[in-house]
Amino acid sequence: VQLQASGGGLVQAGDSLRLSCVASGRTIRRTSMTWFRQAPGKEREFISAIFRSTGNTYYADSVKGRSTISRDSAKNTVYLQMNSLKPEDTAAYFCAADDSIILSQLSNPNAYDYWGQGTLVTVSS
Repeated sequence: VQLQASGGGLVQAGDSLRLSCVASGRTIRRTSMTWFRQAPGKEREFISAIFRSTGNTYYADSVKGRSTISRDSAKNTVYLQMNSLKPEDTAAYFCAADDSIILSQLSNPNAYDYWGQGTLVTVSS
């Protein structure tokens, strides 16, 4: 599976962004897709996931209520809509995929087989 993330940029606090992750080589309906982020000097942090078989979605507390993950099977693309952005959302955002991950491991970056390159989100105050 190859993943291509895009959509990052420089925005002001309170703005919105939509990140995209295009997958090739595997249909996303059979693959759990997850967004992580990593700020400088910090560990990679789970943000949101959409589970392969059910399509159920999961969010970290830090973005719950401000973000929505969705998938477009026709485009084999997963999106992360982020609203009310805060300076602490500044990070490189990565999409990850795995077709055999279990629910309890969704937030564990070490459990994923496939990663896209990061897309940088910078939120100014």
